[in-house]
Amino acid sequence: MPDRAVTMIHTVIADDEQLACDELLYLLKQFPEIEIHGVGRNGIQALGLVEEFEPDLVFLDVQMPGMDGMSVIRQLRDRQASLPYFVLVTAFENYAVEAFRLEATDYLLKPVDKDRLAETIERVRRVILDRQIEPPGTPPAHKPAFQRNKVLIKSGARNFIVDAHDIIYATIEDGLITVVATNLEGESNYRTIEELQSNLDPDLFWRAHRSYLVNINRIREVVPWFKSSYQLRMDDKKQSEIPVSRVQTKRLRTLLKL
Repeated sequence: MPDRAVTMIHTVIADDEQLACDELLYLLKQFPEIEIHGVGRNGIQALGLVEEFEPDLVFLDVQMPGMDGMSVIRQLRDRQASLPYFVLVTAFENYAVEAFRLEATDYLLKPVDKDRLAETIERVRRVILDRQIEPPGTPPAHKPAFQRNKVLIKSGARNFIVDAHDIIYATIEDGLITVVATNLEGESNYRTIEELQSNLDPDLFWRAHRSYLVNINRIREVVPWFKSSYQLRMDDKKQSEIPVSRVQTKRLRTLLKL
């Protein structure tokens, strides 16, 4: 059997049952590709961990105090941000239909079987390998069929057309995309950062963080941050500082040889 490529899968867990959580942690530590960044005890903590670490994979207990696993997925989907892969873990079979309606990657019954868990991790690993994005500045295998040279920005009651190369960065908050350009700041009519990014030059625009898309030619400075991370100081009037996610930090180091 050929050796498989090891792709690190950044993972968080949320489960209010201590014994079940400890057992899942024990099993996951037997998979070298799994890198666990945090453990939460309820849905609110799960949301915070996803926001902080931007994991590839999230194991969620269905029944948790305050906010259940299903509600965590719904809230993250409502934020219109890119989502991790979700695996729901529960002692009850009757949640399976709802889990797959929410497009959960898998549904595991407690106590979790190691072989069944291995199937789940292998499925996620293969999907991540297939969609793995090259570092910024590396020509992609397939460019979008259409790239816009001009972008509409709404500022006040007026609609402005700006050259895409003049966009410094874009950010999304509460479903609203703000675009900062050389001499203008306003709202975009795109619904998601992914949609905006897909219409722009992939050699020029880089998703530095779940909520930020930056023009790599308008990065003024790379600022060392805590826990070996970085922020990007941009070339706008405010010299805005953009966080670089944990996953993208590795690509930034590769690109700039930090």
